[in-house]
Amino acid sequence: MIAASFFFSIMSLLVKIAGERLPSAEIVLARGLVSLVLSYLLLRRRRISPWGNRRGLLALRGVFGFGGLYCFYYAITHLPFAEATVLQYTSPVFTALLAALLLREGLGGRLLASLAFSLVGVVLIAKPALIFGTPSELGSVAVMVALGGAISSAFAYVVVRRLRKTEDPLVVVFYFPLVAVPLTIPAVWDVFLWPTPLEWLVLLGVGVTTQIAQVYMTRGLNLETAGKATSVGYIQVVFAAILGASFFGEIPDFLSIGGAALVVVGTLAVSYRRARPPSESGARSS
Repeated sequence: MIAASFFFSIMSLLVKIAGERLPSAEIVLARGLVSLVLSYLLLRRRRISPWGNRRGLLALRGVFGFGGLYCFYYAITHLPFAEATVLQYTSPVFTALLAALLLREGLGGRLLASLAFSLVGVVLIAKPALIFGTPSELGSVAVMVALGGAISSAFAYVVVRRLRKTEDPLVVVFYFPLVAVPLTIPAVWDVFLWPTPLEWLVLLGVGVTTQIAQVYMTRGLNLETAGKATSVGYIQVVFAAILGASFFGEIPDFLSIGGAALVVVGTLAVSYRRARPPSESGARSS
């Protein structure tokens, strides 16, 4: 999940660059096409049927994934880089709650404490006007879209967790662009802009980095409970701060640094697992 967060951060950076001129729907379509081709080639290489067993749930995962992706790309092109990333990463809270309601996964004390640490860190980084009393430069529509994307992503994560026993991770990844591409075409029809050569490379990078991140994320959700696995994704907030400073000259202040520290503490706490005896570890690996 940490590896997935890293590649999602690189993807977000490329989306921000592409979104300076191209509409967000076009970026979603380009990402979907690249991922569709890569997923299909990987499935053929491993000789796995792409259609899966529970096609209804797989299609539902694609719908929720498309909603989360479209909203996030809209937010990343209409909001500052760090703020859009922070809003997207409220999704672990919704994921943990939905998993408790729909999958009956427990909300342990350590998980709740880790979520609390991470959420406080997110607030310190975002500095919302309601708490800090400073005028907010974030558009209310873009903020609502970003939060809607976080909720849609949470539903997608829960569905992925539900599919872990019946579907290969590559099949789950394949259904994402399989559903997203047809849904995106109507939105692109009237706003399409022909990319420049550099923008073609950036769009290709969006697709490739997202594909890598999706594979890591799906694997992580297969190995761990949905709430715990997606909570580790809070580390992407730290990656966003580093990339923002490196590429946009956004130097974090002390509150942001303190918030990033809390995110790291929460991430490490939620991912910590005590060592198992050798016999138990061997039984699990088999």
